[in-house]
Amino acid sequence: MTTLPAKRSVLRDPKFLRLWLATTASSVATWALPFILGLAVLDRTLTASGLGVVLAARLVGFLLAVPVGGVLADRYSRRTILFWAGVLSLVSTPLIAYGGLPVMVGAAVLLGAGQGACRPAFQALTAEVVDASQRQQANAAMTLAMRVSTLVAPGLTALLATMVSTSGILLGTCALWLIVTLVPPAGASRVVRERARFHQEFLDGLREARRHPWFLAGLAALTLTSAMGQTTIAVALPVVSRDRYGTEAVLAAGMTGYSIGALAGALIIARWRPRNQGWAAFGGLALFGFAPLSMLFPVHPVVIVAAFVAVGIGIELFNVPWFTAMQREVQPDKLARVSSLDFLVSYGLAPVGLALIAPAIDAFGMGAVLAVCAAMCFLAPAAAAVVPSSRHLSVKTPRSA
Repeated sequence: MTTLPAKRSVLRDPKFLRLWLATTASSVATWALPFILGLAVLDRTLTASGLGVVLAARLVGFLLAVPVGGVLADRYSRRTILFWAGVLSLVSTPLIAYGGLPVMVGAAVLLGAGQGACRPAFQALTAEVVDASQRQQANAAMTLAMRVSTLVAPGLTALLATMVSTSGILLGTCALWLIVTLVPPAGASRVVRERARFHQEFLDGLREARRHPWFLAGLAALTLTSAMGQTTIAVALPVVSRDRYGTEAVLAAGMTGYSIGALAGALIIARWRPRNQGWAAFGGLALFGFAPLSMLFPVHPVVIVAAFVAVGIGIELFNVPWFTAMQREVQPDKLARVSSLDFLVSYGLAPVGLALIAPAIDAFGMGAVLAVCAAMCFLAPAAAAVVPSSRHLSVKTPRSA
């Protein structure tokens, strides 16, 4: 295990600061929508069923746009793709804020498309703007900003709700999308290449992904862990908090502990360089198993909170090296397409877990479902780590290995 020597921080680079600001604005705006619409349900300007339809429409738009955005971000300037994605999100947000339900649903598809197109473009632009030696620090800085936002934003939004209407708060997120539209820096100039048909370019991205066994193994592990672990947090934790402990405090403390752990994980991985970074990353991902495991037994609530802190640390110990490895290993002209595959699969299959976990609990009981989820969260990263190139998240063996 080694740490980086002191060097000029990437946070002093103006181009990175512009990229960091735009990425953070996009992430906060994306995260804020469900929370703000939840407030609309509380003040009865939107029904619970309407909320579900709008969020489902947003997810559809996101999943449709991610592969399209990946191809376009490899075909054209990444900065240009971010501009139009920001514009799409910017113009659709007021329609969600002030339209009727049919208008809100259509606007949510467009907003989700803008959010989805941003993701692969940001990943690829980071590799253009930041030197290879500083990308891990850069990725950690981005995730750190997002985690701080998730801690501060709920309280700030609730405070604003006492002074401004929910529609007004949602309209305020347009300022975030304006940052995405105007602030990102230009990337490095790239060689103009001959363009193939859209589906052929997407398949080229798939072929590039297959060149990296560590990526395929890691994506499978991440998808299973997200489907099992995240759904456990979303569905089982509220039930356990209510039925076993008779209070919502365990739910709130667990989620807060997760965010605090993620903050700590981002700070750790900003400077820590494990010798076997892939094994360390998959070890961090495996910590997700402690979330369902902690709820399996009638333990003190402090144990659950501690488990969620560990989960938060682990997810960032995985995320930051994972993104950094893609930016390092994947061919630059195919990076956005491979990144889009990452987001498409890991985000796209998560709703499947949410749809299945409640019927599974009804059929087999909470204990059995939690045990299976814990086992899968431990075993999936362990299986991915067995793939030889997973040790260093690279098909090339480092000289020091």
